[in-house]
This record gives sequence, structure tokens and C-alpha cells, in this order.
Amino acid sequence: MFRLCAFAVLGVALAAPGVHAAQRKPSPEKKQHVVGKRPVAKSSVTPRKKASQTTASRVASTSARAVAPRPSFGKLAGLHELTDPLDLQSSVALVVDQETHEVLLSKNDHAVLPIASLTKLMTGLIISQSGLPMDESITITEEDVDTEKGSSSRLKVGSTLSRREMLHLALMSSENRAAHALGRTYPGGIPAFVTQMNVKARLLGMTDTRYVEPTGLSSRNQSSARDLAVLVNVSHGDPVLREFSTSPGYEVSLGKRTLQYNNTNLLVKNPAWDIGLQKTGYISEAGRCLVMQTQISGRKLIMVFLDSAGKLSRIGDAVRVRNWLESMTSSHSQATDELVSKS
Repeated sequence: MFRLCAFAVLGVALAAPGVHAAQRKPSPEKKQHVVGKRPVAKSSVTPRKKASQTTASRVASTSARAVAPRPSFGKLAGLHELTDPLDLQSSVALVVDQETHEVLLSKNDHAVLPIASLTKLMTGLIISQSGLPMDESITITEEDVDTEKGSSSRLKVGSTLSRREMLHLALMSSENRAAHALGRTYPGGIPAFVTQMNVKARLLGMTDTRYVEPTGLSSRNQSSARDLAVLVNVSHGDPVLREFSTSPGYEVSLGKRTLQYNNTNLLVKNPAWDIGLQKTGYISEAGRCLVMQTQISGRKLIMVFLDSAGKLSRIGDAVRVRNWLESMTSSHSQATDELVSKS
């Protein structure tokens, strides 16, 4: 479902039971009609040429399948069929007042979907609160290479950085090898780290959330907008996560090389935005995702956008929501001034 709550009306508290999001079942697939066999006409193509054409068509078909992106889970579930007054491109959205927990906007906020690199917020929270030495050196190994999606990385096998630098790159630039190395070097390795991620989620009341690895490359890392709002709120209370996730850029030295990394969220460099914490994410199964803590019209807010289809559409959705909130504030102030002038 989609709800817009005016500032003058009290919303539903984040912890209170809310109205379940409207989730539409995908339309049933049309039955395929079996066509009967018909006599095959003799081909004028020679056997060798025909074989060549068949091979070419198979290669073309395989290439097309490789290029075509997988539809997101939200798309398959029909969540994009739900329209809203703001014309959001994200199939899931939630905006909450951080201090009062008032829900200002919600759209399919109970839907449980893959969360891609939003996973790294929990990874960062576990590392930041672990008490492990942040200056300890960590070396990228073959174990940190992505075999899930085959994504690339500028951190080559053998690259060594401090735990602090790895965490910075994971949160700011969504560096997958850095995030995996943080989990791998946790006491007990990846299994123990993932256990801690899930334990932390339960302790925070994130009942829709499940983690299977620390990067977000697996579509089995899943959560809901409501759970993610809780995670953003808690993460915003950690100074390290606030600093690292919102820094515009960061340089690391690897021997004779110096690598410049930039923030994956364009809004952190925009002076019109006051962002206290953020994280982006993308895999085809999750669509484009974005979570933020920000301040608009003097109000501290948490924004969650999941399963956005276009490359910049999650940013566009944040701008749409901001414009709507500012117009609401302006209208409310104007109405108040008119009442004062008449009294």
C-alpha cells in the first residue's frame, strides 16, 4: 500500500503494528499451446552451412541471455504495479521521522526483498562494535574474490590495508572484497561473522531480516524497509559509520600505487543535502537501493528506497520525497501565518 501522512496528522509509530503493505501476486502465466507437428520442407541449405547457421544462432542466443539483466524480485512479485502520487520509481519506500517514529510515507514497506550492499551497514556495525584493532593489517586473498556475481575490484589479491581502511572502502564505495575480508578476518571467520550479523538483527527486532554473507552479493541477504529503517537509526548512532559512509572520497596507498575512491551516493557531494549516514546497493535481484539519515526542513528523517529500476532513479525518488516534504512544510507554515494574521 502507499500512504502519505501530512505533518499535522500523527503517523503510526515505527514499532507499532502497521497496515500490511499491498503485495500483488504476479499474474498467472499464460498456458502455452502445443503446436502439432507438421511436415518439414526440404532445406536448400547445405549441411555444413546449416550447421554453421545453427551454431551462430546458439551463440547469439547465449549472448543475449548473458546481457539481459535478471528481473528483480520486486518486479516478479508485481510490486511495481502499485502506483503512488509521487510517481516513485522504487517499488518499496519508507520515510520515518527519526525522533518521533512517525511514518510520513510508506509503500510496500513490509515486503521482504534482497538488499544488495545495504548489507554492508550491518557488516560495518559488527566490525565497529567488535573491539578488534582498527589499525591491524588485512590482506586480500583469493577467498575474497567474488564468485557469486563475478564483480571486479581494484583491490587485487595481495593488497594490504588496515581494518579501518577496509571498513571505510566498504561503507563509502561499497568495496566487496574489503567487506568480505572484514568478515573473513573476524574471530571464527565468515561463519561466525554471519552468525553475529543475524544475532544482531534479532536483538534489534529486525524479524524480516536474514544474512548469509557480509557483502550483499547474494540475493539471499534479505530484509524489509521497516527493518532497514531500524538498522539506519542504530547505525547513525555510531560515529565511525557516520563518518565513513558520508565521506565524499578517500585515498588509499598500496605500495607505489595510490587509489582514489569516491562515494557511491551522489547526494553526499550536494551542499543542499544534510546527510548523516547513507548506503547504496545494487544487484539485479534487488534493483537499485538506497538508505539515508538526513535532515529536511529542520526534521531528522530516515529514508529507505528499495528495488528502483533506473540507474539514478533512487536518487530521483529521494529528491521527489524531499520536494514533497518541503512543500508540505511550506503549506503548513503559510496556513499558520494566515490563522495568526486573522486572529
